[in-house]
Amino acid sequence: MLYWLLKYVLLGPLLKLIFRPQVEGLRHVPATGPVILASNHLSFSDSIFTPLIIPRKVTFVAKAEYFTGKGLKGWLTKMFFVGTGTIPVDRSGGQAARAALDTQLRVLRAGGVAGIYPEGTRSPDGRLYRGKTGVARLALESGAVVVPVAMLNADEIQPPGKIIPRIDRVRIRFGAPLDFSRYAGLAGDRFVERAVTDEIMYELMELSGREYVDIYAQKLKQPAATPLAA
Repeated sequence: MLYWLLKYVLLGPLLKLIFRPQVEGLRHVPATGPVILASNHLSFSDSIFTPLIIPRKVTFVAKAEYFTGKGLKGWLTKMFFVGTGTIPVDRSGGQAARAALDTQLRVLRAGGVAGIYPEGTRSPDGRLYRGKTGVARLALESGAVVVPVAMLNADEIQPPGKIIPRIDRVRIRFGAPLDFSRYAGLAGDRFVERAVTDEIMYELMELSGREYVDIYAQKLKQPAATPLAA
């Protein structure tokens, strides 16, 4: 219930009034049935703006750190994500990350809408980075269509590290649904999952107009190793 209160009463109307979303291709999001929204990730606010304009409930995953912050800010952030049905994910990988994907798989099997950022983290510089194959695993195991979502200027409205967003018109573009039923039964095949993921990332590159970089964004964010002394 908190999700709908935030969306239609407490937060949504105000955000729409302030940021006046300009949306292209919303017709591509099916009105019923399981759907994966696969989006590029430019800003903290991506997980706010996308569900705001989708009539259906959207379930996203977010890094576990959003649920463990300290003080008033940490508590408010946690309550926001809990209230909007966001699933925490441990980005260290392994079984913890798989648990988050399994939760989204249950959402899809119930006919819901799952939102995911294939890059796994926010872009450090606005470019589009190599996608992780979790999105492909979700699509192949659930049979859901994948709708690519391009956030066009969220990094200008709220750059990384900026708490207060700049008032501007947020722009979002939805692409045509991608159907991967031709790969039915091939979940777990790493070559198929990579091909599916790359197809999704190509569509995101075309929709967003952002430069594509074929490395993982998380790797770019890691500090360079300290060279050994001679």
